[in-house]
Amino acid sequence: MTSITPATEQDIPSLNLLVNGAYRGESSKKGWTTEANLLSGIRTDEEGLKTMLQNPNATILTYRENAQLLGCVYLETKGDELYLGMLTVSPEAQTNGIGKKLLTAAEQTARDRQCQAITMTVITVRYELIAWYERRGYQSTGETKPFPNDPSFGLPKQPLEFTVMKKEIV
Repeated sequence: MTSITPATEQDIPSLNLLVNGAYRGESSKKGWTTEANLLSGIRTDEEGLKTMLQNPNATILTYRENAQLLGCVYLETKGDELYLGMLTVSPEAQTNGIGKKLLTAAEQTARDRQCQAITMTVITVRYELIAWYERRGYQSTGETKPFPNDPSFGLPKQPLEFTVMKKEIV
């Protein structure tokens, strides 16, 4: 049985393990979305996740199969747009359509909140990931943003920046 539901504070420890395991370190290299070659350090921590969950304009959707947490996505309403971040799928479960299901749920959340578009930032050198989003209707806006100089986001192994992507919601 699968479910997509909003995260609660009880989910924080398992979310922390999922996100860090999917983005950084050796375990992340099992999946195609790893950032381990670009960044060292952690992707998030329990305090950061708690702050996300306490934001009244935000939610983290969780994806579970048979009660096992396999994916999540952070969504935050900003005016008439929904910001999407931290789309995560367990490396062992990637290529099973979980990311697409979470993206579909995010787009429904945008409609439910009467948002006009979904925006996100993606590290510019993540070419395969950018192409994956483009196949789902997201387009680069041409805007770039600097990568944060903050160890809580990770320690870059090379100069990094974000590209801003957007999809209009109808």
